Amino acid sequence: MKSDEKRSHRLNYLLKCYLTDPQENSLYLRAKQMGVTDSTAKDYIRTVIIQAQKTHSKQI
Repeated sequence: MKSDEKRSHRLNYLLKCYLTDPQENSLYLRAKQMGVTDSTAKDYIRTVIIQAQKTHSKQI
């Protein structure tokens, strides 16, 4: 699996997690469980929150 594919799968998983439990701390812990670095986990969190906001604004 290519690295961009892996990142995409991880972000989709984290987005689903965030939509069911919108807590940054629990999202960070889930990202860390994937074995990524702190900076990557924080990048994932930013990306997921932005995506969630976009998804939410489209529904309104």
